[in-house]
Amino acid sequence: MTERKPPGVSFESWIDRQIREATERGLFDDLPGAGKPLPDQGKPYDEMWWIKQKLREENLSMPLPGTLALRKEAEESLAAAAGARREAEVRRIVAEINEKIVEGTRKAMSGPPLNLAPFDVEKVVHDWRERRPAETPPAAPPREQRPERKRSWFRRRRGTS
Repeated sequence: MTERKPPGVSFESWIDRQIREATERGLFDDLPGAGKPLPDQGKPYDEMWWIKQKLREENLSMPLPGTLALRKEAEESLAAAAGARREAEVRRIVAEINEKIVEGTRKAMSGPPLNLAPFDVEKVVHDWRERRPAETPPAAPPREQRPERKRSWFRRRRGTS
C-alpha cells in the first residue's frame, strides 16, 4: 500500500487518483492477459474455480476416487486395444487392465462401488478382429512366362505337339 487515505477524502476519489497515477507511471503496462477476454466469462459461478484454474495451469487433472479412476482406465484400455495393430498387443493390454481390476476388487478403494469384472480376453480379441479390415493374403508372385520351347525335331517331323 502506498499511503493511508487522508481524512476527509472519499474512498472512491482516493482510489481513482491512485489508479490514475499508477497508470501514468506505466505500472499496468505489460500485464499478463492484457487485451484478452476474461477467462470463464459468461459461465455459471463455480465455488471451486480457483482449484480448477490451478490444476489447468499446472497441467494436472482433477483427482478421481480410486474406483472411478480404475473405470476410466479400463475404458481407455479398451480403446487402446481397439486401436492396436497386433493381436498380441491386444492381449497384453487386456491382461494388464484385468490384473488391475482384480486387484481393485480385492482391496477396499475409495469412491462408489467398483462393479467392474475383468474383461474376457477372447471376446475383446474377437471384437478386434471383426473391426479390422480383412487381411488379404499376400499376392502370389507373378508366374514367369516361360518362353515357348521349340518343338523337338522329332515332334515337328511327326506333326504332334
